[in-house]
Amino acid sequence: MASLGTPAFRLYILRHARAAWAQPGQSDFDRALDDDGFAEAEVIAEEAADQGYKPALIISSTAVRCRQTAEPFHRTVSQELAIDYVDSLYSGTIDTYAELAFANRAETSVMIVGHNPMIEEFFHRLVGKEIAETAVPFGFPTAGLAILDFDERPTQENYGGACLAGFIAPRPAH
Repeated sequence: MASLGTPAFRLYILRHARAAWAQPGQSDFDRALDDDGFAEAEVIAEEAADQGYKPALIISSTAVRCRQTAEPFHRTVSQELAIDYVDSLYSGTIDTYAELAFANRAETSVMIVGHNPMIEEFFHRLVGKEIAETAVPFGFPTAGLAILDFDERPTQENYGGACLAGFIAPRPAH
């Protein structure tokens, strides 16, 4: 259980916003956000900033829809916010996500922008089945943002004990 002070490490897990279906001949990798997805990405970045959630580093899949989901954080958090685009998040395993999230680096708050089913599976692994199913009973939504705090700096080999500090989901599109 995380303490009330500043956590030793904070991890943000963000699933990309809603994407359009692939056009004939278009690869899944190149799918862009649809209009609702662009709105979701903006809303989630604004709500995160309004609540004081400010990652020091964003690590995003190189897929178009993940890039488009990560970019609004430049406008809402900081123009200087570094976004590292990493190919392995597109088709990587939970181990890939953990390796990137918990690499030995100076930043103590990192956001991962990725894809289901890995985002949901990674979330379950970090907080446990009961908390995960309570937080997202219908699955990890597009543009859903989980905020996880750790009392001790996690490593890619040992990253248990996350406390769910918050969860933001976009408002339903009308």
